[in-house]
Amino acid sequence: STMKLTDGEKLIILMLTEMYEKLQIEGETEPDFLRSAIFNDHLWGIRWKYSGIPFEQAEDPPIVREVVDILDMWSFIEYAYAKLSEQERQQLALAAKPFGENPRFNGFDGNNESEHMSVAMFLVNQLDRFQEFKGRSFNCHHPSLDAHRRMLAVFEPLRTSLADSSLSVDQLARILNERVHPSRREA
Repeated sequence: STMKLTDGEKLIILMLTEMYEKLQIEGETEPDFLRSAIFNDHLWGIRWKYSGIPFEQAEDPPIVREVVDILDMWSFIEYAYAKLSEQERQQLALAAKPFGENPRFNGFDGNNESEHMSVAMFLVNQLDRFQEFKGRSFNCHHPSLDAHRRMLAVFEPLRTSLADSSLSVDQLARILNERVHPSRREA
């Protein structure tokens, strides 16, 4: 089960966060964070943030796991790209046209994928995960989820074998080419 708070409990926490701030109490809990978790409906994040508190065992919502997987994949892609030589970058640009040139995680569609976008922003800005994406806009203004999912299908099997090595040009090309919609691919 996921963490649940009644409406009353939410009100109590929000009132307490206001009191903490007004009285300038320096405690273990961060009022801003708790408010963000409640207002954005990311209660799962409270368990992540305060992992020392023995909360009930709970599963993260599937959307959280999916966004973590997508951020993890893009983290690998950007890291591998940064390590490529100029020659390898040219190879990739050709092998994964038009997506092989400086591949970067651009987020999700703010209109149709706003929940994914909100989870990603919360992970990076509130939970300090995937700090390489901090300061970016997480709204790419076009549907992206299907492409991320197609890329993940290719990335996931590779991930286990990566341990300390980074993705090769060939592997990067295979993953990035999944961004091309299947209906637009040449036979």
